[in-house]
Amino acid sequence: MMYTIKELVIYPIKGLAGISVKKANALPAGFEYDRRWMLIDEEQRFVTQRTQPKMALFIPEIKEGKLFVSYQDKSISFDLHEALNDEVIKTRVWDDDALVQLVSNDASAWFSEMLGQQVDLVRILDDKARIHYNSAKNIDIHVSLADGYPYLVIGTSSLQYLNQKLSEPIEMNRFRPNIIVETTEAHEEDTWNKIQIGSASFLNIKPCARCNVITINQKDATIQNEVLKVLNTYRKEGNSVLFGTNVMCTSEGIVCVGDSIIWISG
Repeated sequence: MMYTIKELVIYPIKGLAGISVKKANALPAGFEYDRRWMLIDEEQRFVTQRTQPKMALFIPEIKEGKLFVSYQDKSISFDLHEALNDEVIKTRVWDDDALVQLVSNDASAWFSEMLGQQVDLVRILDDKARIHYNSAKNIDIHVSLADGYPYLVIGTSSLQYLNQKLSEPIEMNRFRPNIIVETTEAHEEDTWNKIQIGSASFLNIKPCARCNVITINQKDATIQNEVLKVLNTYRKEGNSVLFGTNVMCTSEGIVCVGDSIIWISG
């Protein structure tokens, strides 16, 4: 059986909608431009759909060296390398310290107005500005501003199996994956170890523990709790509900839609 990449997705700003791409540059901290920006509140804590579900309705686009974001009938744009000044802000993503910089006063004001909450838009200082320690494998992993790991892989069969149990099917974007693979068995991606996709290589770290974001309809930001309730019946392990698997990039390279997965021994 040949396993191929069905879709690749990057999420430039943590918590906002993603961008489906035909090819992506796989780096240790995550795909290029994936979650290199995020919003922080007045206490410098990150803001996501967990507290602001309507962030799902903010649509990003990268073109001509700029990142554009639209929400309803309003939009803003800024240069991909834009920073307000040289000041470095120390924030956190869960248990990890992360070094970031303010993008611009205009960007912060725009997001604050759209969300009805005082926030600042920040950009990660560089791809070594956050390190996540994985105790199971006893390794340090460079990560963007994603929740815990640089990449999330999900097989199509995992979603198909779940949808058979739901009163109404949901879309894959509920789970915010980076790499969607055509598979034949539900959750077989959990068992993969070392794989190569295109010219990049990856190591499976662990199945992904899910939060309440998967209950948010990414089309209208409404809450639908059924998905979490159903997953609790067959994907619960300890206090976690698992869906998709977290991986890290062990060798940089270009990954494209249509690429086949090659298993690496050892």
